This record gives sequence, C-alpha cells and structure tokens, in this order.
Amino acid sequence: MLNQDTFTLVDPLNGNLAFKLFSFTGNSHFDHVQRLNYFSVIWIQQGSGKAKVDFSEYEFEKDDMFFFTPYQPFMIQGIKELEGIVLDFHPNFFCIHRHHQEIACNGVLFNNIYNPPFVKVDEIARQTFEVVLTQMKLELQAPALAQYEQLVAYLKIFLITASRLKVAQQPQAQQDYADKKEPFILQNLKDFIEIHFKTKHSASDYADMLNISPKTLAKIAKTHFNKTVTDLISERIVIEAKRELYLTNKSVKEIAHDLGYDDEYYFSRFFKNNADVSPQMYRETVGFARG
Repeated sequence: MLNQDTFTLVDPLNGNLAFKLFSFTGNSHFDHVQRLNYFSVIWIQQGSGKAKVDFSEYEFEKDDMFFFTPYQPFMIQGIKELEGIVLDFHPNFFCIHRHHQEIACNGVLFNNIYNPPFVKVDEIARQTFEVVLTQMKLELQAPALAQYEQLVAYLKIFLITASRLKVAQQPQAQQDYADKKEPFILQNLKDFIEIHFKTKHSASDYADMLNISPKTLAKIAKTHFNKTVTDLISERIVIEAKRELYLTNKSVKEIAHDLGYDDEYYFSRFFKNNADVSPQMYRETVGFARG
C-alpha cells in the first residue's frame, strides 16, 4: 500500500502542472466554481450530492466518475461526506484531440454537450481503474526511464475503460424515452447543430429547420438537456474554438471568421462570456501544440 495521498508531475519547461493524482476527503474541495486549465477526472468513492456543470445540475452518488475539460465551469456540493480520487492532466501532457483515434474519448467522456458528464463505475471497471491508478502512483513515486510514455500508456487504458463504460450506459439512458416523439427531434437538432453551428447561431434557425415553433423546441431542449438551444449552440461553438486555439496557430480573427463571426472583438467577448477567459489567455495557458 502507498501512504502518500498526492502525486504530481511538473512540466520541466514551464513549471506548470502536467499530471496529478490525489485523494480527497470532505465537501470543501470543489464547493465553489472551478475553471481549470487542464482535464480533470473526479471519482466519487463515498458520499452523494449535487454537481453544477455548465448550464445543468445533476445529482450524483457513490461511484459516479466525472470528466471535465479545460475551463469547463463546475461545482460539486456534497450532501453526504465525500471521499474520492482526482486525476488531472494538462493538454500538453496528453491531448485527447490528437489521440482521438486511439482512445475515442473526445465526444464521449469530454466535450459532449448533450449527455451528463459522468459514468457509473461498475465492479469490473472498478478493478481496472484501481490497478491502473496504483501503477500510476508507483510510476510517479519512483520515476524511471520513459516515465512520460509509461504514464500516457496507463492514462490511455484508464480513458478507454471509461469510454467503453459510457458507451455501454448510454443506450440505457436513451431507452427511457425511446417511444416518444422528442428523441427524433433531439437527434435531428443535434445533427443540425453539428452541421450548421458555424453559420447559424440563432435558436429560431433550428426551430425552422425542424418545422416546430421556437417555444416548443425550447421546452423539449430544457426537458431533456436542461439547457436552452442557445446554450447548446454556444457550447458547440466554444468547443470548436478551443480546438482551434489549442491545435493550430490561426489568429483569433481567423478562428472567429471560420465560426461565422465577422467581428473579432464580438467573438472574443462571446468566448470569454462562455469560457470565462479570453481566447488569447486560453491559448497562452492551455497552449497549442507546436510539434
């Protein structure tokens, strides 16, 4: 057994957090709004409460595991005393966008504006997670040759296991309203946003495409996603903007234009209102891969 509670790897180039694994007890760690410049995985091992994420609120309990992207606002409020494990990693340490084909977690665990940002850990997954986390701790406690590569390998196993769990659980959630009309509208809405989010930014545009009234669409979106249609459109635009800021060296003006904004300064205000940080600050703190 390892008695140490916190294991940290720092980027030697800039002194910033690269990778961190720690245990926590109590309800004060995440009881105020968090906007972290790295990916964060939080496994609630004991306790229950409510989590506020973006525009939604979720109830959680023991063995729920949350997944948060850089600058995604969240707050975890415990009702029963919380215990858990947190795994943080910076995009410069491991970029889920670049490794999407290998781990398939982008859009499943992270950057999914439609489904709850957590999975329920079952007994089989628990065994895998516990083994992988122990190996991570050993690697961080006694660094050796190719430490970075070894940690990335363990992280991939962890994320693949979680992705499989999420995919297996999604059909169950969808089954609850499989016979209703709303899911067809919702699927079409999701498809239309994915196709048109760069050019159509108004909720009424999507209501027109779906041949329903804006009021009806708003009610359906609120019922099933606990978000407005405008929230969904905005979140999708911000996800794309973050990818461009991180993965490319395009100027903010170019990115704004690609996303349908002629006014760079209006786009910057829009991004800051939704990400709580300016596009330039996001790029500087999260960084784009220059390799």
